[in-house]
Amino acid sequence: MLPKQFLNRREAGKRLAACLSEYADDLSILVLGLPRGGVPVAYEVARALNAPLDVLVVRKLGVPGHRELAMGAIASGGLRVSNQDIVDSQKITPAMIDSVADSEMQELERQQRTYRGNLPFPQLKGRTLIVVDDGLATGSTMRAAVRTLRQSSPGRIVVAIPVAASDTCRLLANEADAIVCLSTPRDFLAVSTWYEDFSQTSDEEVRKLLLASVSSAEGRAEWRLP
Repeated sequence: MLPKQFLNRREAGKRLAACLSEYADDLSILVLGLPRGGVPVAYEVARALNAPLDVLVVRKLGVPGHRELAMGAIASGGLRVSNQDIVDSQKITPAMIDSVADSEMQELERQQRTYRGNLPFPQLKGRTLIVVDDGLATGSTMRAAVRTLRQSSPGRIVVAIPVAASDTCRLLANEADAIVCLSTPRDFLAVSTWYEDFSQTSDEEVRKLLLASVSSAEGRAEWRLP
């Protein structure tokens, strides 16, 4: 059995934050967690850096019958990213992708209403964005996130994750301005393999962490939850 590297997402976030200390107290920083599992990690990063926390909703497009296998992802604004290797190897048709994307878009919109209500997204132009998830396998969701954020002309996009497949990190190096990853195990298998506790993060937990981050930001928060 492979040794676990992280107790849970909050502990992973604290360790990740230690590698991002150069960004502490920088007023241009915005930490963005990918819901749901990335938010507990991002909360600890934002708290350690004294930075505001927000969420960017991205949904994985799972292969029909094998939902954990990502054939792509969609993000706010309708952007879609394909994992072409998976699409080709699984003989996925455009109609199959469209069907899954339509279903996931409904969930994406539901999550946005749940987490943000009708509140506008913060201004991103010129800012340093630290985009956090609990780990990366294919990286489809993170690539969709980075490409979505790039449209707003940020100054810098930093991808920060506790654990990832090494090939995925190499691919993301072409998308992000910097990548901070604590571990790239040779036998990656899945993100959950590296956590003692990888229980599902609920919508309620996401909301509570966002509210806690707003409360601890001492007036620097740019929005309030609905």
